[in-house]
Amino acid sequence: MGQVRFRSLGGEGRVRHTIEFLKGKKMTLTNESRNELFRHCIATLVYRASKILRDAPENFAAFHNDAKSRTPVEILTHMGDLMDWALSMAKGKSVWHESIPLDWDREVARFYDSVKQLDMYVASGAMIACPLEKLFQGPVADALTHTGQLAMLRRIAGVPIRGENYYVADILPGRVGPEQSKPRKEFD
Repeated sequence: MGQVRFRSLGGEGRVRHTIEFLKGKKMTLTNESRNELFRHCIATLVYRASKILRDAPENFAAFHNDAKSRTPVEILTHMGDLMDWALSMAKGKSVWHESIPLDWDREVARFYDSVKQLDMYVASGAMIACPLEKLFQGPVADALTHTGQLAMLRRIAGVPIRGENYYVADILPGRVGPEQSKPRKEFD
């Protein structure tokens, strides 16, 4: 593999960063490393979602920001559906199912189970029938967006979570259940 050189280019008061691959070499990932990167992405989703799901007050599940918005339990149900859809696509069959929300605790458990099933399938080495990039840009990125919505709803409901430097968080592929590492650097 060629050397990687980082170069900053200024222009009109802006700075752009470029990466040059010397000697015409391209950076490629093996299927195994791509799978591990994808598994890290879903572990990141779970780490962030766990922070919001943990210690949510009983009345949070039904909180309404306005009459037309989804409740937190409806958003969480959708997140579980997204993970089920991702697994179906990974297995070669795109199946979308819109679930009827269960109570909060059952939806929390369902979300973790759905992500665990997806993670186990990717980790198994089985053939993945669609591009991992599409799984990330579709269902996983959508679930990350909804994680942010839940965080904002907690703040609006008067039960905010603390901010965190996620760059230093202890996030590992395969750690996709409710038991997550303690935050390393939180702030208010």
